[in-house]
Amino acid sequence: MRLARFRHDHRQGLGVVLDDRLVDLADAGLPSDMLDLLEAGPVALDVANEAAERAATAIDLTAVELLAPIPRPPKFLAIGLNYADHVAESGQDPPAVPIFFNKQSTCVIGPGEPVQVPLVSSLVDYEGELGVVIGRRCRHVPADEAMGVVAGYVIVNDVSVRDWQLASPTMTMGKSFDTHGPIGPWLTTRDEIADPHDLHLRTLVNDEVMQDASTEEMIFDIPHQIEHLTAAFTLEPGDVISTGTPAGVGIARQPPVLLKHGDVVRIEIEGLGVLENPVLDEPRPG
Repeated sequence: MRLARFRHDHRQGLGVVLDDRLVDLADAGLPSDMLDLLEAGPVALDVANEAAERAATAIDLTAVELLAPIPRPPKFLAIGLNYADHVAESGQDPPAVPIFFNKQSTCVIGPGEPVQVPLVSSLVDYEGELGVVIGRRCRHVPADEAMGVVAGYVIVNDVSVRDWQLASPTMTMGKSFDTHGPIGPWLTTRDEIADPHDLHLRTLVNDEVMQDASTEEMIFDIPHQIEHLTAAFTLEPGDVISTGTPAGVGIARQPPVLLKHGDVVRIEIEGLGVLENPVLDEPRPG
């Protein structure tokens, strides 16, 4: 099932995407907020799926505005240096343990919303990534049980301001600028993806392929990421884990390819759809 937040006829809602149509869940007796829906658990997701299957009418997908599936994740966590080829292009050694950092949830935007080149830097880079959405509250989850806490998947663009990222060992400042967390286009539930470690991922800038890889190339797979995180703290419904980016980031290219006003970034992940965002300069205050 592909669960979407959308705007149509001046109203926001939740819906299920079926091919090129969207079934509005407004009359299904379900929460109207994605976080509330996830917190309601598997029964609520089953109700949503049944409502979509028996719906007599649907909206043309081109007539709705898709919004960020989770506009304010309780936690937005991302792992660095999790693809061997990206480690190599970064000139670093493979990490012995997962390297996680926070992206502040205020950075989240949805499909079609502009990524801003901030006033304080022009070193803005793309990172196409598979995002994992947590479906239930959990702590101390062993790797062999970890997929059971996953609600589904989203596409993530881990936009990075490289000079600000490298200025601090936590990386959080350079990863958390407003508009630098595009996610979408919808939440694809776990049952739709046979193996999240066997998905084709591509990132394009202005229709030129920059990243082309498979999620099978992760150093630390999703279960081990969840095991590692929950050894320290509780994960909650709606938390997003961005699972790392492959080689081809702009800063590592010769010459570097950094995002600028007028660019369009498109990230495609097999089975999850397409996340596309334009790039604009941040307007000056006032």
